[in-house]
Amino acid sequence: MHAVPRTAAAAPVLFLLAASALPARGDDVKTVSSEAKEAREPETETEPRKELTVPKAPPGKVTISLADGKIAVCREQSAQPFLIRGNWFPRTTDAETVKEGRKLLEQAIRYRTEKYGYFEGFGNPKSNAHPPKFYAKTTSFMGLGVQVHEKIIPALKCVEADLKASPAGNEYKPHAMGGIRFRNTYKGVEVSNHVFGIAVDIEPDKNTCCGCVAPWNQHPLCKQKGKTVWERMVMPRSWVETFERYGFYWLGHDVLQDTMHFEFLGDPDKITEAPASVAASN
Repeated sequence: MHAVPRTAAAAPVLFLLAASALPARGDDVKTVSSEAKEAREPETETEPRKELTVPKAPPGKVTISLADGKIAVCREQSAQPFLIRGNWFPRTTDAETVKEGRKLLEQAIRYRTEKYGYFEGFGNPKSNAHPPKFYAKTTSFMGLGVQVHEKIIPALKCVEADLKASPAGNEYKPHAMGGIRFRNTYKGVEVSNHVFGIAVDIEPDKNTCCGCVAPWNQHPLCKQKGKTVWERMVMPRSWVETFERYGFYWLGHDVLQDTMHFEFLGDPDKITEAPASVAASN
């Protein structure tokens, strides 16, 4: 923020032979006569004007502008394990492990309801008076418009700022992106993170989901044997790594191999912090 200059007002010289003149305050007085300059002997020294500057983040940190115009530092964080889909459905027949996975799923539904809204049929409406769509906002990401839950917009902005500050931002230019949905596309006990507004799909026609149901698993890249999950998408690995630095989980790690899909599984209350608090902790 720049300092706002005060209005200049030259004080008239009433008595040229006076013992002293009124002291000037910073740049309140822009011009005075040479005679007045010689006669003036301020009683106190004038304090230098302090320039207000925007706090800078420590080296290696990414900053974004929040909705209120304030500058914030992006905090790196990992996905919370109890929110990761693969932990709800362990690939085992062990009854205790399966039971533990179901507990994690129930915990995840409670958490998402409290943080992001109540989706009918899942969780308790007493935990949140509004559905996720109540909190949905439209934002932009790498030139694309997308509607997501308002709480994760700063996380998307952190990913975007990091991409733009590195070569990764020029490695890939997606042309399509999806966000919140208003119906659940999963079957049974599971509810998609898309309905909570915390998941995004980037270029579904080019980044495959070979473990999904048809028509997604019919993509030509899914038919090619011996291909790794990284070879079944056009999005570069650098983008996945950048998303994951800021609390997103890539569903390419999942049995679904959903390479287009990122979901925010970090703590929405720990996405950013003030520059001053970061500097104080270093």
